[in-house]
Amino acid sequence: MYRSLSRSKRGFTLIELLVVIAIIAILIGLLLPAVQKVREAAARMSCQNNLKQIGLAVHNFHDQRGFLPTAGTSDAPPYAPANVGGWGSAWTVFILPNMEQDNLLQRFTFNGGSGWGTSASNNCAVASNARIKNYLCPSSPAGDRAPSPHSGTNIQSNHYVAVTGAVPGLIPGYNETRFYTNSGASNCCSGGIAGGGGAMILGIDVRLALNQIADGTSNVVLVSEQNDLLTLDNGTRVTWGTGLLHGWMIGWPRTQTPINGTNAGDARQFQSTTIRYAINRKTGWPAGTGNTGNCGSVGVCQNTGSNIPLNSAHSGGVNALYGDGSVKFLRDSLPVQTLAQLATRDDGVPLVND
Repeated sequence: MYRSLSRSKRGFTLIELLVVIAIIAILIGLLLPAVQKVREAAARMSCQNNLKQIGLAVHNFHDQRGFLPTAGTSDAPPYAPANVGGWGSAWTVFILPNMEQDNLLQRFTFNGGSGWGTSASNNCAVASNARIKNYLCPSSPAGDRAPSPHSGTNIQSNHYVAVTGAVPGLIPGYNETRFYTNSGASNCCSGGIAGGGGAMILGIDVRLALNQIADGTSNVVLVSEQNDLLTLDNGTRVTWGTGLLHGWMIGWPRTQTPINGTNAGDARQFQSTTIRYAINRKTGWPAGTGNTGNCGSVGVCQNTGSNIPLNSAHSGGVNALYGDGSVKFLRDSLPVQTLAQLATRDDGVPLVND
């Protein structure tokens, strides 16, 4: 009797195929969060490294000159050849030689309005398409290009801000007098409250050395993050930050450090912020006319809020550079009082919950 040696071959049934696909989908669903966590951990580490490099540059600047770089100043000595005024440059410009960017700085001019004005037209042309990697946090959704530089140029944003102090009233028992108020205008050009009680301060008339930080360099924040999206009270998401709108160069229009609650009219500060709100507060901001915010009342607006909070896309907080060169992670839960103390160089009040 003849028996066939061949056996019938049976393929997958539709049900079996669907089961396999479902298993693969479940595995992908389980693995994707882990992959995202690994990516964010790497991005957060890169961001921390950026701040460490900035810290080295700031300390090298201090070693060379004997004082910390100003957060921003109008064009005046020692950074400019003469007191020629205008919207000057910021700390992000002054530390360029210490960031291995001396060739870029050598092409800049400081003849009045170096951050936004006649000289800035030349500086923007020089800086167009230049990329300074250490000024960009890889976790940020804000992008790396300023939406409003001088016409025809491609100017990079800056994701890190100097902390110039805190608004009065946040530290119990301490009377902060070093601040400017504003004109009350809702959007441009008002600012909010500009502080002068920090370590990297606005203006050039006060040149602060590290040994003049009365609270100690390990208790004061120099630079932190401001690079995530805010949400207005009408649900609109906006990219607002003091280093985002006009790019990384513009600083401050005065040489005087804020003091005595003076009404400065325009109290905007760029590449820096004065602490007023908790870390990563991103919701509930007034939209204002045309979604421009309200600097006059809350210090948060498009152009540009001096009190935009420290914020990042990192889960749970922001990275911060301290005066001693260390970089720490400040959590969202940090009390505003403690944050204000870290922003103030000489409050003399013991830190709580640091």
